Amino acid sequence: MTQASRRRPSHTVLVAHPSAELYGSDRVMLESVSGLVDDGWRVVVTVPSDGPLLSELRARGASVELCPSPVLRKNVLTPRGFARFVATSLSSTVHGMSLLRRERPALVYVNTITVPLWPVLARLAGVPVLTHVHEGEASASRLMRRLLALPLFLSRTLLVNSRFSAGVLSTSFESLGRRAQVVYNAVPGPSRRTPPRTTLAGPLRVTYIGRLSPRKGVDVAVDAVARLRDRGVHAELDVVGSVFPGYEWYQEELASSVGSKDLDGRVRFHGFQPSVWDIVGSGDVVVVPSRVDEPFGNTAVEALLAARPVIASATSGLLEATAGYQAAVTVRPDDAAALADALERTVGAWEATAEAVTADAEEAERRHSVATYRSRIAALARATARR
Repeated sequence: MTQASRRRPSHTVLVAHPSAELYGSDRVMLESVSGLVDDGWRVVVTVPSDGPLLSELRARGASVELCPSPVLRKNVLTPRGFARFVATSLSSTVHGMSLLRRERPALVYVNTITVPLWPVLARLAGVPVLTHVHEGEASASRLMRRLLALPLFLSRTLLVNSRFSAGVLSTSFESLGRRAQVVYNAVPGPSRRTPPRTTLAGPLRVTYIGRLSPRKGVDVAVDAVARLRDRGVHAELDVVGSVFPGYEWYQEELASSVGSKDLDGRVRFHGFQPSVWDIVGSGDVVVVPSRVDEPFGNTAVEALLAARPVIASATSGLLEATAGYQAAVTVRPDDAAALADALERTVGAWEATAEAVTADAEEAERRHSVATYRSRIAALARATARR
């Protein structure tokens, strides 16, 4: 390599991501990658493990590097989890610096605050950092929020996925909240919408999509279906999603609850599905029964894009995601009776609801346009690297 070529500016962006799955922030990151590739960047994505995300990344023109990375999870608060976090950090420092030296990126794009080592490594290597914040843990203690936010001071550019997330940053450090730029998630809809049923002949078909965890309130949805049955309203629930490793106990509790409530045949578990549109299209209404803060509400938007009404918890970013839609209803979090009431009202007002969802789908497409999102991400990446 000649001296001139060594000085040639790099057009590589290194994207640091905490997982290789295909849930909310993973799918949004895919749209970020497509926007960067379309803009002429060479995109390298580093993840700590293998998974279904990798083939999607390669299909969009990115290359993938498996690199150990400490990921902030709740188990870090346990002695064993903390020891594993420290050990992974030491290994990640060596591998991460080696990757940065080899790729010589013009920009490091850190996707989520759960990989706090990457802003540090990038700054040590003299590479500008753009951090995309997908979290908004308002219910966490102020000390915990501040600790999570500290690495963000190393970023030149801060993106957040909602005004709610920006507000949470402001309660941690006001200066970070002022710097944060809101970029609503790109949410691709189905290639073809299945129209809602004109009349509800037979049971109400309810769909839940997302992680199986206590904070997501899947058990609240199960309880709501049982309450509807007791009221003489026939409803069925399709549950799409899987648990985090270590949360298998919760899936067992859900299965036990279905049996004890005599809901076998009315509640179906489909596990993780790479595409959810067929299941959403065969259903009538989508529920998002989260117990705690959600930084945004991709699932709620996906329901609207599929021309399905959505019933979500009246909390945090879910309020922001569902605002202004006729077929979006919010209810008290962690309240199965309130969720059952809303589902029963949906049955009673089905004709008007079925008419409203088409306009809602068109509005959701406008708000969460993939093309607009990609071009904005590309422009912010260029500006960050140039500075």
